[in-house]
Amino acid sequence: MNQALNISQSKPHYEILDGLRGVAAIMVVFFHVFETFSNGDHTKQIINHGYLAVDFFFMLSGYVISYAYDNRWNQMTLKDFSIRRLVRLQPMIIIGSLVGAVLFYFQQSEGLGWGGISTTPVWKLILVMLIGMTVIPVGKSLDIRGWNEMHPLNGPAWSLFFEYIANIVYALILRRVSKIVLGILVIISAGFTIHYAFTNPNGDIIGGWSIDDITQLKIGFTRLAFPFLMGIFLARAVKLKFTKHAFFTTSILLIILFAFPRLGGTSAHWQNAFYECFTLMIMFPIIILLGAGGKVVGEKANRLCKFLGDISYPIYITHFPLVYVYMAWIVNGKHTLQEPQSWILGLLTVFTSIILAYGFMKFYDIPVRTWLNKKLISNK
Repeated sequence: MNQALNISQSKPHYEILDGLRGVAAIMVVFFHVFETFSNGDHTKQIINHGYLAVDFFFMLSGYVISYAYDNRWNQMTLKDFSIRRLVRLQPMIIIGSLVGAVLFYFQQSEGLGWGGISTTPVWKLILVMLIGMTVIPVGKSLDIRGWNEMHPLNGPAWSLFFEYIANIVYALILRRVSKIVLGILVIISAGFTIHYAFTNPNGDIIGGWSIDDITQLKIGFTRLAFPFLMGIFLARAVKLKFTKHAFFTTSILLIILFAFPRLGGTSAHWQNAFYECFTLMIMFPIIILLGAGGKVVGEKANRLCKFLGDISYPIYITHFPLVYVYMAWIVNGKHTLQEPQSWILGLLTVFTSIILAYGFMKFYDIPVRTWLNKKLISNK
């Protein structure tokens, strides 16, 4: 869900939104690295609200898709739209599943519940990898890791499953609805989000990565609905105003929102629920509007935003197999956050993820999409 902007050449390009997507993606990597030391305790997570980046991606996706495609349906069929989205998203989903398979046997860890990795037959690993390349979820019978993920080799791919669903619903229904109907849908979906946040025992909106538990599926659709609908609504109904220093301001805001400490401790969960709803429903729309209304000034700033935008999707969809390896090393060796080697290897995991993402983008994703565009799209 976390995708490069695919804007018609006849429209202005939102460089700042590109950059913000990259900032959020890198924060996700830091979130997952530090998650290793929380032992499942949400109050101990350092980048405490990093998982809200997924909700930000969904909102950004709704905004960009509406902006790019709403006025193109008179010259574009449903098939054309589907091909464009497949070409944009699928190549990196394939490479993410492949990276997950290559690193799988380096992730054995009894302490993490991954004790069965070393005994997983190669044929089963290959089967899960091939299914993962289609972004089709797997159930318990193919849960070769033990975390009940719909994509055991590459956990974050769950959000791409929902991203595809959002794209389908947009193409079939949402592109046709009026602003009034869309606004009503936004309000209804906000109600579901608020209800989930305040009734969840942990006071957060995390979850959505499993198909075996119907509750997790509900969480996934709840997390998808409001931000994606709100993104479309913002693109259609809100007039942009020029904002100075928008990239710097919005980047700092995003980092603060993701890194903000847990509120309410282990008892007053409603405080954290309120914070997450406020962040999702007030701050994220403001950030997107500020970013869309801003201009990048200077060649260096343009190059930075472009770089961050280019690596954002590759880093999101390929970093977690590396983090799995890091998690196993930490838990198996009983390392703590106070040890220098934990920090060194953690930062190395982040930097390696960025370097690999750049390599995948430059030498695989762009060439493959260029070829597919020429074969499937350029003559349409």
